[in-house]
Amino acid sequence: QVQLVESGGGLVQPGGSLRLSCAASGFRFGSCAMSWYRQFPGKEREWVASITSDGGSTMYAASMRGRAAISRDNSKNTVYLQMISLKPEDTAVYYCRAQKSLFDLWGQGTQVTVSS
Repeated sequence: QVQLVESGGGLVQPGGSLRLSCAASGFRFGSCAMSWYRQFPGKEREWVASITSDGGSTMYAASMRGRAAISRDNSKNTVYLQMISLKPEDTAVYYCRAQKSLFDLWGQGTQVTVSS
């Protein structure tokens, strides 16, 4: 089955950290650029970070630069998003996305809530 499954979300206190995972199956994960997005209630999804297919290059949105690290393990068909110094305004549903040419696949999302 062609799918992306996110995990690792949950409730964390301000200043805390989380590592999100996104497990891929059913397609050539190692050929795809991978990205993380997030969606605030009532807002459109916004891009958080991306990593090239070989993991050699990463890019970050200004809002997360210095507080997030995207990585991948192509042997495990998994992409990660490590987040630190979380703020209440980081509360959102986080999605991963796989892209290669016309191939474009989204996961179902995982909720991250930053609250004391």
